[in-house]
Amino acid sequence: MNIILLEEREIHGGRVVLDDRRAVHIQKVLRATVGDRVRVGLVNGPMGSGVLTAVVKGRPTRVELVVELSEHPAHQPELDIILALPRPIMLRRILGQLAALGIGTLFIIQANRVEKSFWDSSLLEQHEYLEHLRHGLEQAVDTRLPQVQIFKRFKPFAEDFLPRIKDDYRFRILAHPYGTSTLAGYLGPGPGRILLAVGPEGGWVDFEVDRFEAQGFCCCSMGERILKVDTAVVALHARVSAIREMLCR
Repeated sequence: MNIILLEEREIHGGRVVLDDRRAVHIQKVLRATVGDRVRVGLVNGPMGSGVLTAVVKGRPTRVELVVELSEHPAHQPELDIILALPRPIMLRRILGQLAALGIGTLFIIQANRVEKSFWDSSLLEQHEYLEHLRHGLEQAVDTRLPQVQIFKRFKPFAEDFLPRIKDDYRFRILAHPYGTSTLAGYLGPGPGRILLAVGPEGGWVDFEVDRFEAQGFCCCSMGERILKVDTAVVALHARVSAIREMLCR
């Protein structure tokens, strides 16, 4: 936890009292004492610091901070991701990793090779997935929570919703191990948002590929190796970010 994230409702007159895992982290991991300064940030808001004014050890551990928030958060990342719902244990990892790496919006969708039982996971409830996103922000020292939108049917997403948002993106990428284009060959310099679609274990079926290509997606491969979804998401994010950074210098 490299930043203590706060909710606006927790701050009263510039002071905040914590008695949850954040308080334990401040006391046991950071070993902060009265007068010490720790990094804090407001969820979806500015960052700054908090001066420790009180520490009460015990169960629960309680700390009090005087906070000052004056640093603007980072700009919204230019990358959004469409993710075919993976198995829940994998989704937990992906949520934290994507929040740490930085994305604007995560669209979680159904696909032909997604197990229907995955949709029964409590992880798709807002209070559950937000916790994992917050962990990623705490790691990366950011306050901007990615938005999450969930679509339990593929055709309404691909044929109704996607046409309404596609023009918001300059680059639309369909990650596919058998794609004929490369990320470096497709991405270009200059401003513009990016929408990246990552399939399920086993990949997209032909019908899904056709629907994405009909909306202007370029079918791109990273090479011969076929990766697990959680590895592929991180590798794709890193590759896209590196290419864009190089091209936009």
